[in-house]
Amino acid sequence: MEILQVKELRKTYRTGFLLRPKEVLHGVSFSVEKGSVVGLLGPNGAGKTTTIKTILGITRADSGEVLVFGEKLTKKTKGRIGYLPENPFFYDYLTGRELLRDFSGFYGGVREEEINRVLEEVGLASAANRRIRTYSKGMLQRLGLAQAIVHQPELIILDEPMSGLDPLGRREFREIISRLREAGKTILFSSHILQDVEMICDHVLLLYQGRVIKEGVLEEMLESEIKFFEVTVEGVEIEGMEPLRRSGNRVLYRAENVDAVQRLVEETIRKGGKVIAIMPRTLTLEEIFIREVQR
Repeated sequence: MEILQVKELRKTYRTGFLLRPKEVLHGVSFSVEKGSVVGLLGPNGAGKTTTIKTILGITRADSGEVLVFGEKLTKKTKGRIGYLPENPFFYDYLTGRELLRDFSGFYGGVREEEINRVLEEVGLASAANRRIRTYSKGMLQRLGLAQAIVHQPELIILDEPMSGLDPLGRREFREIISRLREAGKTILFSSHILQDVEMICDHVLLLYQGRVIKEGVLEEMLESEIKFFEVTVEGVEIEGMEPLRRSGNRVLYRAENVDAVQRLVEETIRKGGKVIAIMPRTLTLEEIFIREVQR
């Protein structure tokens, strides 16, 4: 079931002293399936934030269509969405708990037990009664996520949620997103940090200069891009092939394609050796992205 459908979005801004038109979205189209984690990937200026704001109705598209839960955005459907902007602003004289109470009022209020549960889920239970001005960058990001999920939305949209976080903070944030996925939530988040997308997403969209240049199931995309194979054999050495590494009586070779792997395996068996492992080495998401951009 498609939770979100984006069809041929186009958006032009007027910039500079002469207000020259600049098209920032060039017919962006994609869909998000229920229960998936989708990464909207691209460098700064690719159009990620504009796409997200257009989906949420914050920015109006020049043309195109957005359907959320099978219908156009309404007050009712907005209540089923959670949103974390790239640079959230909070009144820092409030405590984390007070902020969540205030935000929950937009959705008709949330019980205190639910606020406590969300604070626990994002790792802020012990800091719930501290003033927000005392929070670190990582704590502010977790609080931003808490306000986005306090009303139990079905679709969660996060704009650069891990920007500015240290490696530990990014790992904690990935773990929270993984738990939300396990709970059946649908998540769309933008990022320019390729490693984070590669570690938690089911589906990726590569956005560049306002266009989707590649999309697909992440696992299939990576598995289909095999660079070479590493084959480990034991008890023999293969003439005419330069070993990558030796360890005792085991030798690691590089085979450029499936035919080369087959020849290496047959030669190893013919000489009385053993094939210990065959490992395909695929392109990383970063390598795929750079290649698509260069095209």
